[in-house]
Amino acid sequence: MFFPLSKLIYFVVTPSNFFILIGLFGTALLLLGRRRRSGLTLVAIGALGLFAGGLAPLSAVVALPLEDRFPAFVADGEPVAGIVVLGGAVDTNTSAKRGEFALNDAGERHIAMADLARRYPQARLVFSGGGSTQDGGPNSEAGFVGRFADLLALPRTRLILEDRSRNTHENAAFSADMVKPKPGERWLLVTSAWHMPRAMGCFRQAGFDVTAYPVDYRTAGWSDARRFNGFASEGLLLLDLVTKEWLGLVAYRLAGYTDAWFPAPQASSTAVDGAASR
Repeated sequence: MFFPLSKLIYFVVTPSNFFILIGLFGTALLLLGRRRRSGLTLVAIGALGLFAGGLAPLSAVVALPLEDRFPAFVADGEPVAGIVVLGGAVDTNTSAKRGEFALNDAGERHIAMADLARRYPQARLVFSGGGSTQDGGPNSEAGFVGRFADLLALPRTRLILEDRSRNTHENAAFSADMVKPKPGERWLLVTSAWHMPRAMGCFRQAGFDVTAYPVDYRTAGWSDARRFNGFASEGLLLLDLVTKEWLGLVAYRLAGYTDAWFPAPQASSTAVDGAASR
């Protein structure tokens, strides 16, 4: 029930959808000659919302606390027992219909997976990603990763594919159940920087101790908070994305899927703020 309900709610409250719907409703009131003042107010709210979210720096301001929550990973010579890469970057529909390995804007997750597999040849390599159903199979994200492993230069003998998960909570629970990590082992968790707080909260709640390896940054830093976008579509795309994350943090905490409202690095983290090994 949680999965379909979350998709429906997100469609309604997605900023770009919300502001368009508000504007259309206001326009309908004006055309029908009813509540003219209310209609004008709604049209104005819709227009201002699209401007603020699309062209103004609002999207960067909303995204930056998420992306800066966990610092970039710095290799310190300590052994890495395993690497978990979360799905969300494979366009399964296009991949299935075109017979190609099609990625979306989060494709850096797969670049990092190939790089880490090379840098840590003894580490176990887990990819966790199903799709819109729990059936798994060849048309899941994990299925396509397995099919195109050679393209990604991934050693098939090391690949552990988790193909049933539909969301971050299931990523954590199913991955933990499959690999059964041992106390004291270091596992790297690879996902987008804006998604890392929710992912870390889920893995901690599942009893899977992981170290954040954020990738796929959508902002360059706080300087973006003073920069207007050249295209409204850029800002709205980012605002829609990070609004889902903030709502997801609240929903996951209420559902008991995460260990905190806004998960943060732990004192024992081996990451160093402001540095990157990539």
